[in-house]
Amino acid sequence: MNANPDRPDPNEDPLMPHSYDGIREYDKRLPNWWLWTFYGAMIFSFAYWLHYHRSGPVPTAEDRLQSQLTELALKAGASGKADLTDTQLWNMSRDPAVVAAGKETFTTTCVSCHGAKLEGGIGAKLSDNEWVHGGLPTEVATTIRNGVLAKGMPAWGQVLGPRRVAEVTAYVMSHHKEGEPIIAVPSAVPGAAPAPAPPAPAP
Repeated sequence: MNANPDRPDPNEDPLMPHSYDGIREYDKRLPNWWLWTFYGAMIFSFAYWLHYHRSGPVPTAEDRLQSQLTELALKAGASGKADLTDTQLWNMSRDPAVVAAGKETFTTTCVSCHGAKLEGGIGAKLSDNEWVHGGLPTEVATTIRNGVLAKGMPAWGQVLGPRRVAEVTAYVMSHHKEGEPIIAVPSAVPGAAPAPAPPAPAP
């Protein structure tokens, strides 16, 4: 108990000077748990902002799920248990890892005929929406797999295998947009010499 009633008790919270309808309020210090929660939230929000908005693109949960589904589809296609659909191939065309793998194979096997930027040359141009043998992803995959022997393009299915055929297809389709118009045109590429046999698949 405070011995001097005119001196405020140091153990009591001071009263605010204002009064509303005769009601006064204490100037009470916030509890430590509340303050630490507030400070922790501030630190977390700053770290979150740096991680997701300043350190480059970070895969979201949806991106990671899509990558896992893509990997499962590739494995199923490679094992011959299921044929890839247009939707799956479009999804693969938006997966950076699949597109990078497809670009690597395209560079070693397709650039000499179709160009480094898919601009065409000996082979057809692949960067516009005019297609000779079909512009749907599954049709592009079929063309890669079976070749166009009359125009000098060998069949790559046995050489690359289903997985790499799908990856090359994804790379080609990454230069297009799903739902874009497909213009069917007759072959503008002059007939080439008969297709040479592709290299034997690696053991």
